[in-house]
Amino acid sequence: MTTGDAGRALPARPAHSDDTGQANPARPASEDEAGQSDPARRVQGDEAGQSDPVRPVQGDDAGQSDPARPVQGDEARRANPARPVQGDDAGQANSARPAFEDEAPSGPKRGSGGGSPQGTATQTPGNAHQDGTPKTVPPASAPHAMLASVETRSVSPVFVGRAEELGTLNAALARAAAGEPQALLIGGEAGVGKTRLVEEFATEACRRGAVVALGGCVEIGADGLPFAPFSTALRALRRELPEELAAAAAGQEEELTRLLPELGDPGSGRHDEEGMARLFELTARLLERVAADRTVVVALEDLHWADASTRHLLAYLLRTLRSGRLVVLATYRADDIHRRHPLRPLLAELDRLRTVHRIELARFTRTEVGRQLAGILAAEPDPGQVEEIFERSDGNAFFVEELAVCATEGCGTGLTDSLRDLLLVRVERMPESAQRIARIVAEGGSTVEYRLLAAVARLAEDDLIEALRAAVNANILIATPAGDGYRFRHSLVREAVGDDLLPGERSRLNRRYAEALEADPTLVPADERVMRLASYWYHAHAPAKALPAVLDASVEARRRHAYSEQLRLLERAMELWDTTPEAVRDELRPIDYTEVYPPCGCDPATTPLRYLDLMAEAAVAGRLSGERERALKITKRALHLLEEEGDPLRAAWFWVQRAVMVQNLARGDGWKELATAQELVRGLPPSEVHAEVLTHVAGWSMLRAPGPEALSAAERAVEYARMVGARETEMNARLTLGTLMVDSGDVEAGLAVMGEVKEQAQRDGIATVAGRAHVNLPSELEAVGRSREAVPVLEEGTAYARRYGLLNTEAWVWSNLSDSLYSLGRWDEAVEAAQKALRRGQSAKPQGAAALKLAQVALGRGDVSEAARQRDAAERYFGTHDPMPQQSLPLAALTVGVAAAEGRLLDVRAEVRRSLDGGVPPGTQRYVWPLLLGAATAEAEARALPAARQGRTEALEDLYEAGKRLTTVVPVWLAHEQWVRAELARAEGRDTVDTWSQVVTAFESLDRPYDLARVRHRLAAALLGAGGDDERDRATELLRLAHAVAAHLGARPLGDAAALLAQRARLVLTRVPEQRPTDPAEALGLTSRERDVLRLVAAGRTNRQIAEELFISPKTASVHVSNILGKLGVSGRGEAAATAHRLGLFAADALDPAR
Repeated sequence: MTTGDAGRALPARPAHSDDTGQANPARPASEDEAGQSDPARRVQGDEAGQSDPVRPVQGDDAGQSDPARPVQGDEARRANPARPVQGDDAGQANSARPAFEDEAPSGPKRGSGGGSPQGTATQTPGNAHQDGTPKTVPPASAPHAMLASVETRSVSPVFVGRAEELGTLNAALARAAAGEPQALLIGGEAGVGKTRLVEEFATEACRRGAVVALGGCVEIGADGLPFAPFSTALRALRRELPEELAAAAAGQEEELTRLLPELGDPGSGRHDEEGMARLFELTARLLERVAADRTVVVALEDLHWADASTRHLLAYLLRTLRSGRLVVLATYRADDIHRRHPLRPLLAELDRLRTVHRIELARFTRTEVGRQLAGILAAEPDPGQVEEIFERSDGNAFFVEELAVCATEGCGTGLTDSLRDLLLVRVERMPESAQRIARIVAEGGSTVEYRLLAAVARLAEDDLIEALRAAVNANILIATPAGDGYRFRHSLVREAVGDDLLPGERSRLNRRYAEALEADPTLVPADERVMRLASYWYHAHAPAKALPAVLDASVEARRRHAYSEQLRLLERAMELWDTTPEAVRDELRPIDYTEVYPPCGCDPATTPLRYLDLMAEAAVAGRLSGERERALKITKRALHLLEEEGDPLRAAWFWVQRAVMVQNLARGDGWKELATAQELVRGLPPSEVHAEVLTHVAGWSMLRAPGPEALSAAERAVEYARMVGARETEMNARLTLGTLMVDSGDVEAGLAVMGEVKEQAQRDGIATVAGRAHVNLPSELEAVGRSREAVPVLEEGTAYARRYGLLNTEAWVWSNLSDSLYSLGRWDEAVEAAQKALRRGQSAKPQGAAALKLAQVALGRGDVSEAARQRDAAERYFGTHDPMPQQSLPLAALTVGVAAAEGRLLDVRAEVRRSLDGGVPPGTQRYVWPLLLGAATAEAEARALPAARQGRTEALEDLYEAGKRLTTVVPVWLAHEQWVRAELARAEGRDTVDTWSQVVTAFESLDRPYDLARVRHRLAAALLGAGGDDERDRATELLRLAHAVAAHLGARPLGDAAALLAQRARLVLTRVPEQRPTDPAEALGLTSRERDVLRLVAAGRTNRQIAEELFISPKTASVHVSNILGKLGVSGRGEAAATAHRLGLFAADALDPAR
């Protein structure tokens, strides 16, 4: 089958769209930050080696500890085995936690943080990193090493409960180590202990030799960086397995750098229907390759904060994991997943996958709370205290921690106080400066870098350090694993502090963050700056600053194929448009922010950006992300605005977008919208929009209404595209033109055009056009009977599509390969190819084509019920909203085949009438001939049935007339035309040996073994009907050949028919091995001595002469002669001699008396 205009397939994604908190990995301190004690100055001279408790420690200070400062340099490698566990630690500590990414031995490098383990972490087996530095850490390193005597312990050093859950995780790890990829989801309310469970599992995984990479979904306000948890996890793997990851990513760095910028320059990239799916596929295969020879655990925390692109990538990964020693683990807050939460549909989808295991963490029991308190208090708690805290916390481990601390410190919270009061009580007991810092950190995001915090707080450094010290000692804030910033120990406290902010306070803090980041972009990692700046300015309610920042962020999202985030940001930009001063809008240029709408004569570098430009970008972003409803509404609004502007080109462009989305939403075939666009550009000068409209019209017509008008539209599309220099549009138009040329009979010229486009697109790196060429060119080769030529092009196409992550293209290629393998008699391979198409397809159409081929094989093998089931599946895949001849005609042929196999001739006739009612579309002979053949064969098989007589004449006449309208310019079409006519003649009882001999001769020159076997069977029947020994011999040989092919293919109906015909004609289909002629003397039972005697008798010897010659007595000779006469059944020596002569028992010279 062929595909229409380029890139109609949509990437796989869950059926949800809303965007909640998005991830932002924090980074370690940059190289330039080393040696600085103040954001505004650099440490000089000996100062670098001095320690000051109120400033960030630099240089040699790295081995010393201060709870309130970020860790720099080599100190970033080290962790504290007694540190408070972070994130959803739920009151449990781990002395052997996984080493976070930025604790790498290579010093400061860009990474991401945001919690424990919400940032990035890796572990490898053994006691040293690959460069030899220790993985275990000295007890007095990291920010909290000196706090043991001053801070209140709120975390139990004992791991409590979770034996069953940990066992499930370890069992999954064992299965992964055996080569079976595993996927697990861990859900539970906030504070129940998800993070601690992950840390315990990570420790055990490392002990077993696995590499563990941790990534987290991190909030920045309500926004974040797309794909953040995957970026952090890949960054961790790159640090631990640099050579392995480089080898796995080889050749795909340009795409994968969208997730991992360290791989190189992403270049300009392409943004098409398969862009996001391509990135997803390459990421999944990257992880499979990295995990091919070692067990890898990828843990993603706080999925409830995940951006839409992260959710889509996770869903794709869990659906497509096929190999590798890989465990993918994700956690989420179950209590946050309300009915409209965007994670909810994803969880429902993943629940349907048998490969995904779900773990729900329950609260602690009373006994487990007692054990937790014992760990926190380092003593057995009072039973009354256990009961009180259990009742108050309801078994939530984090609340147990908070209540235990309050009880120990004498906080004034009673059992009736609200949960929010409980979470804020220790915050409110801190000094005012520390509370202020807590509020600033709460609004900055899940993690705030120290230098950024200093710039926003605007405190003297000594005051800032003291405030941070108080917050850290109170166990409210903790230093990030990278040592370059701070985060809340638990997100619940951060949310409570953030909720306590006043509206004006919130916007003022966001403005400060934005101003600081704008003044010094190095305050955050480069790959986060644009997104964070957009979020800060937007929440600062400063439209003049927010609009350009949000547009910059939308470009970054597009660059990363994060189309859902791009759409959200563009909608935010449209929201800001009217409130942004006109002077600011006038400075914005399309060239900086847009790419989908062609310039059409205007200079994008000098023409101001328009609101309609944003709508165009948003419409395409919605289509590419699968948010087609939102995109359709945007196009409707745009066309409403254009009613008053008189801009036919822009209106035509939006109508084309609506046509594509109407098709994708199964609301029609899109022709009404395309016809409107075509009418709008009629008579206008050539332009890119004009060429694009004509290309879409030609592609639509090729698939749905092929013929002279479609050919003319394709020719004009090529001409217009060349005139305006739209190269990709031109290549797509030429590919459509070549397809239509082949279908119209101009075979060689059309194939040459298609081959040129394929080669050019591959040279120019236009993957979508090259992929489409790998679908359409071999499809046309198959259509004209050149299956053997099609196969290598298709095999090249599977490799090409896989390399570039063109998932739907790959599915189409596998489906078309199944077609050609079927024709060549390689049915088992055809089934395998069709099954791969079903697995790889992300849209329904290629899956429908694959189901058609499975149905055809099943029908050929006699499994009629399976054929009917696959035929129905294909019909569901194709749908009814957008009928195409390449789908409806093969479906009709299968319907006819199933009905004929079940003896339902009237249904056969009804299906043929329905299919041919509107006439035979030009260029569809490839699909119409099999339909006519199936119907003609059914009529011929039913010729002797009285019930079939009524209506037969009309049915046969319809088939004759339909065949007359089809072209036969290539051998395969001519062969089918002769076959159909022969079956129609058989249906009328007038087929002859000559009729079928011509059909067999036609198919003997084609690579169609099954078809050849079928017509040989028919010729054999005609020969047997004619009678004669020569005809029987020829029929026997034909039936043997047909039966052998049927046996090889498993085509039981054909094999049974050949065997039945041979049985009726008393023919033997199995060849009898040639044997040497039987010796007549031996057959008569003569012994060796008797044969010697008979030879002499035949030569006229007497008994005495025989005795002398054989050296026996005359009496013995007489006995031998008597025995011979009895065995020959003769009465005398003369008759015996005559019998010997007649049977030719002896050569003439053997009887010569002279011998």
